[in-house]
Amino acid sequence: MSSGEPHQSNMDGGGETFENFDYMLKVLIVGNSAVGKTSMLVRYTDRSFSEAFVSTVGIDFKVRTLTRNGKKIKLQVWDTAGQERYRTITTAYYRGAMGFLLVFDVTDDESFKAITDWATQIRELSLDNTSVVLVGNKIDLKESRCVTTGRARQLAQSLGYQYFETSAKDGTMITETFESLVDLICERMQDTLDSNPPNGFVPIPPPEVDSNRSSCSC
Repeated sequence: MSSGEPHQSNMDGGGETFENFDYMLKVLIVGNSAVGKTSMLVRYTDRSFSEAFVSTVGIDFKVRTLTRNGKKIKLQVWDTAGQERYRTITTAYYRGAMGFLLVFDVTDDESFKAITDWATQIRELSLDNTSVVLVGNKIDLKESRCVTTGRARQLAQSLGYQYFETSAKDGTMITETFESLVDLICERMQDTLDSNPPNGFVPIPPPEVDSNRSSCSC
C-alpha cells in the first residue's frame, strides 16, 4: 500500500487534539497476503472499497475515533504486509499492540491453514494479555467459498478467539468486528490500567490531570 515511513490517514474529522481523547489503542491487522486486510481497514475508516489490489509494503496505519461506554477512544489500526519478506519489519510492531485482527480469506484454504502459524507468532511476540479476534473475510464470494463457518469456529474455539465473518466489499460486519476487538481490549485492561498501564494503551489526558479519569470503564 505504501513504502518508506508509515503513512497516517486520520479520520478524526480534523481539529482534534491529543487531549480530546480518553484513550489511544493500537491494534494490528495480520494474516496472509491478499486476504483483504487493507480493504477491511479502508472500509472501516474511509467507508469505501476498491476492486484494485495493491499489496501493502511493510506497514501502514489509519486512525479512527469512537466512543464506547462514555469513553472517547482514538483507535490506531496498523495494516501489515502478509509477505514473508516483510515479516521482520511487521513483527517489530507486535509488542506494543493491544489487539489483533487475524484475517483469512474464506475462498483460500491456504490462508486458513496459515492461521495457526500466525497465532503462534502473536503469542510469542506480543503482550501476554493481547486480545485477538479471528476474521473470515470475503464472505460475499459465496460460490468460491471453501472454508466453512463451522470449521473456522472450531479453530477459533481451540485458539480461544472470538470469530467473525466479514465482507470488505459490501461492509458486512466490518464495524462490528473492529469494535468488538476494542471492547475485548477494554474489558481485559480495565483492572490493570491504574496500577500498570501497558504499552500501546495510552490514557488521555496525561497523568497529572485528575486521576479519576485514568480508569477504563469500557
